[in-house]
Amino acid sequence: MHTLVPAQWQARAAAHEARLAPFLDAHLARRTARVKHPVHDFLFVYYSHKPAALRRWHPGFGTALVDAEAYAGLKGYEVTDGVAAVTPAYVATQRVLLTTLQRLLRATLGRAGHFGCFGLHEWAMVYRLEQGETRHSSWPLRLGGEATDRVVESHRITCSHFDAFRFFTPPARGLNTLTPGRDDRADFEQPGCLHASMDLYKHAFRLSPMIGSDLVADCFELAREIRILDMRAAPYDLTGLWLDDEEFTPVRVETAEGKAEYAALQREFAERAAPLRRRLLAEVDRLLAVVPADGVATPA
Repeated sequence: MHTLVPAQWQARAAAHEARLAPFLDAHLARRTARVKHPVHDFLFVYYSHKPAALRRWHPGFGTALVDAEAYAGLKGYEVTDGVAAVTPAYVATQRVLLTTLQRLLRATLGRAGHFGCFGLHEWAMVYRLEQGETRHSSWPLRLGGEATDRVVESHRITCSHFDAFRFFTPPARGLNTLTPGRDDRADFEQPGCLHASMDLYKHAFRLSPMIGSDLVADCFELAREIRILDMRAAPYDLTGLWLDDEEFTPVRVETAEGKAEYAALQREFAERAAPLRRRLLAEVDRLLAVVPADGVATPA
């Protein structure tokens, strides 16, 4: 068990909070003002991790914090004489999550990336819908409804990610060449998929507090950048939307130039996601070593 004294862990906690504050504070300000954001809200609406939980720093299993009574009562922790640590017993309760993630992460790392989907999952989610029926109905479709439908019909849709595929409109589902399901993700996930890389954030926060918050924040920051590309390639006209002092510009995947731009950015994100996926797998392997097959936890 590694131990951090107050000066050490409080400095790390403060750095973590400062790192995430600009994004979290902006989100909370929009929420207070009841202003929706079609790009950034996704990270808090689709992903269920609350801003306060993301802001809170955890050292991860195997590290104890001295004078950390504030951690008493938090999920997974035990505080004894002011020393807080995630318990082996809590890790043992997460065996199903750990083994499921281990299989998924290993399978994804073992596959070559595919870079020919061109983000058309977002187009399939609005296929044959009226403007008021789309997920972001306040933002019009760039090409209009009929032209958007023609783009879907004129392409080979190859979505491998169930949590994107399940939002396809009913007539679009039959156009997908793959049929990923809820229970066979490990058979379909591939590292070129933007949503598979965004989901590294989901995997990371589900492993919290068993893993350190630095890894969760790394995955969050990558997910944020990927989400921007995801919506730049979407069929919505987001004219007037600004991101980090730069006007939001579409990646026109309905054109050859847009396809090339999307695929190049997709490859960059796959390369950046790979080390995070490996770090998550290493953490899962480490945590599973604490819980033998008989389910009896062993000390750190």
